[in-house]
Amino acid sequence: MKLTFFIALLLLTGLHAAERPPVSQPRQTSGDKAVQPVWQETLTVTVGNQNADIVGSDQRAIQAAVDHVARLGGGTVRIQAGTYRLRNAVYLQTGVNLTGVGAQTVLIKEPSTTTPLLLDSDWYDQEITLKDATGFRVGDGVCLQAKDAKTGRMTVLKRTLTARSGNRFKLDRPLRENFWQMDGATCSTLFPLVSGEFAEDLRIENLTLDGNRAHNAELDGNYAGCIFLQDCNRIHIRGVTARNFNGDGISWQICHDVVVEHCLMENNKNLALHPGSGSQRPVIRHNTLRGSDIGIFFCWGVKFGLAEQNQIEGNRVGISIGHRDTDNLVTGNTIRESKVNGVLFRPERGPSFAGHRNRIEQNTFINNGAAGGAVVEIQGGTEGIQILGNTFTETRPGITPRAVKQGPDTKQITVTGNKLQGVE
Repeated sequence: MKLTFFIALLLLTGLHAAERPPVSQPRQTSGDKAVQPVWQETLTVTVGNQNADIVGSDQRAIQAAVDHVARLGGGTVRIQAGTYRLRNAVYLQTGVNLTGVGAQTVLIKEPSTTTPLLLDSDWYDQEITLKDATGFRVGDGVCLQAKDAKTGRMTVLKRTLTARSGNRFKLDRPLRENFWQMDGATCSTLFPLVSGEFAEDLRIENLTLDGNRAHNAELDGNYAGCIFLQDCNRIHIRGVTARNFNGDGISWQICHDVVVEHCLMENNKNLALHPGSGSQRPVIRHNTLRGSDIGIFFCWGVKFGLAEQNQIEGNRVGISIGHRDTDNLVTGNTIRESKVNGVLFRPERGPSFAGHRNRIEQNTFINNGAAGGAVVEIQGGTEGIQILGNTFTETRPGITPRAVKQGPDTKQITVTGNKLQGVE
């Protein structure tokens, strides 16, 4: 009651809460990352095949530069033109930007090798013994996988080999999971090309990342991609080509305020862009996404995101939205030649799990879906979807898909102001 009276008094007297003064002359103050001066020159370390601060042609040279710049408080690692063959991921650090020279800076994954474990390793172990150690080296990034014989549960861990005696290898971290022969435990030289965990405030720019798909086993986007991020914040990815990964192009899990723009995703097996579970406020704009299973896959609980002005072409599904992916805007994109759907709202486990209140506005759909199918398909108990002002065009002979198909349990679907040519 007293609070209501006080607010009313403020309104009557014209009083209002004061605004704090703006920072006009920032100084570098200990611990203050929100407001900092704009420096004319910052720390930059170059990596190259020759004539660079750090000379090399694999991930070790790049990682040495990243770690050096991180120790000095941040800056930029500039990878010069050249080809760099990776046997492990380049691990990002907070405040360290990674930049290249576009198509001239190529990071390519070496072919993968897989072998069963010769001996069981328990959850408290920090070593493994391989049946065949051919193709494995100290320093390699590896992926351990096992499928529980009773429950069918898959266990997947990424580690680095740090020491060896014959076919017995020490790991950089303990297992904390059981890897037993009875569960078909294997070890593979699989890893993302660029990876970050608990990193913040950095840019990845002007790089060409090649997953060497023809010579690598599959590792899905919950663990890898040309770029894989886990628990990161405020990451800006610009001008990157991510291609030929036997998995995802770029995947980020529980990462907030990730921006991906002016990038090319091409010929990745699974998902071109994978804003992953719990990721808030992703921005995906001005990218070209082609030749993957799904162009943009909104995973679980992706909210308040923007997908704008992207070219999404030649995928099985253009955009997929589902498990608690709410309040996202998909606008101004051109989605063409999707084999099944241009946009798919997944059925999930019921209305409380579905992707509600998403807007599909001002997009151009060209030749999406199969005969008898739909360009935009809304399944399950999805509610509150707005499909406004889009253009649907079909030019393939003998194919007349529906523009929008609603499942029987959907609610409050608004479809208005769309232009149709050759579609129902």
